[in-house]
Amino acid sequence: MIERINRQGVVDLIGKPESAVLVEALPEKYYNDAHIPGAVQMDYTEVTDKAPSVLGDKDRKIVVYCASSECENSTKAARTLQQLGYDRIYVYKEGKQDWIEAGLRVESAGE
Repeated sequence: MIERINRQGVVDLIGKPESAVLVEALPEKYYNDAHIPGAVQMDYTEVTDKAPSVLGDKDRKIVVYCASSECENSTKAARTLQQLGYDRIYVYKEGKQDWIEAGLRVESAGE
């Protein structure tokens, strides 16, 4: 099942990293520039190839986000994950733009 999650829901999950994995569904360049702390990079076009090795357990919560509410990458990635048998998928539709505008911390490659 794919559900929506808001910023506060993501903040709460980050406090318990064993409970979920954050996936940035954008190309590596954008991930390297800035990403939500603890997120892994998996462009929506790479989900089929990367998901088994990066995400592991299909029962784990997965939160997918991309650039902003206008970006469709998170929704596309979530649908692919669902087709692969993952069933606890959450989409943070407002994405990285919402996160940064709220003044929350981001990481960049090399941190």
